[in-house]
Amino acid sequence: MTRKTASPPVSAGTVRIGTIAAIPKVLRQLGFSPAGVFAEIGFDASLLDDPDNVIPYASRNQLIQHCVSTTRCPYFGFLLGQHVGPSSLGLVGFLVQQSPDVAVALNTLVRYAYLHVSGAEIYLEQESDRAFMGYSINQPRVKAHDQIEDGAVAIIFNTLVTLCGPRWSPSSVHFAHRKPADSRIFQHFFKAPLHFDAERCGLYFSTNWLQQRLLAADPELHRFLQKQVDQLESRYSDNFAAQVQRVLHSALLSQHATADEIAALFSIHPRTLNRRLHDCGTSFKELADQGRFEIARQLLRDSSMKLSQIAATLDYADASAFSRAFRRWSGTTPARWRVEH
Repeated sequence: MTRKTASPPVSAGTVRIGTIAAIPKVLRQLGFSPAGVFAEIGFDASLLDDPDNVIPYASRNQLIQHCVSTTRCPYFGFLLGQHVGPSSLGLVGFLVQQSPDVAVALNTLVRYAYLHVSGAEIYLEQESDRAFMGYSINQPRVKAHDQIEDGAVAIIFNTLVTLCGPRWSPSSVHFAHRKPADSRIFQHFFKAPLHFDAERCGLYFSTNWLQQRLLAADPELHRFLQKQVDQLESRYSDNFAAQVQRVLHSALLSQHATADEIAALFSIHPRTLNRRLHDCGTSFKELADQGRFEIARQLLRDSSMKLSQIAATLDYADASAFSRAFRRWSGTTPARWRVEH
């Protein structure tokens, strides 16, 4: 694991160290020496001294998996997430907190989250009187998948409490993995209905909160931070395929992943989308299939969802159509893959 130099490209799958800076604190709470745990895996503890240090997404996940195995705490990722709020997201988090209202703040987080983490995506959806804030991992073969997602949902919760105040609460909380043997720790933290084996992870809340003003926001500071973020974003502008892949993952889960819909997100014509992806050496169909394959493997591995439910989640007509596609991607059936993994 190396110390950062310049910001890495989006496609590298990286994450700022800020959101795991509390690992030593959680380890001590569980009765373990951070130095000893880090030495076992060869992790350089000095990386935690600077929240802007960047490490590979896979390395972060490997570290958390090691902490889970060492402490035998099945909720380690969730406990870690409870210590993280928007300020841990660096420049993006500070810009979020200086937004004029909650809607702008959350859309800012969605827009620029990839500057903090390029292995996953945060997204916001609105439907009638409720909104959904979700987290979606877009890296293949991720270790500690459920730990990462549990921690991310806790971070989203903390971010909304920071923005809306202590009176805010979710209407329901969703996890894309099996129900744990004891879910009381989740219930105590969220104080809301919990849903496991869900199609995606995140939380629902009333859209009424989106209009709430952030009275402590400073417009001048917001403009200054926006300029800083714009300069940072300019380093990523040439990685179009990675940007499309980033938005595709959550679009697939919400069944809004046609070429027309994705092109509209980038304010370009579908032909332009296809041409630019061709210039990157890929295609929209290839990226969409990669996204479906990764989501399918995650749901097969971490949830108890039936094949028909997974097929519906990925917008296939039935389980047979999904099974044919999965066999094409993997060389085996989804049922056999689930048993083997």
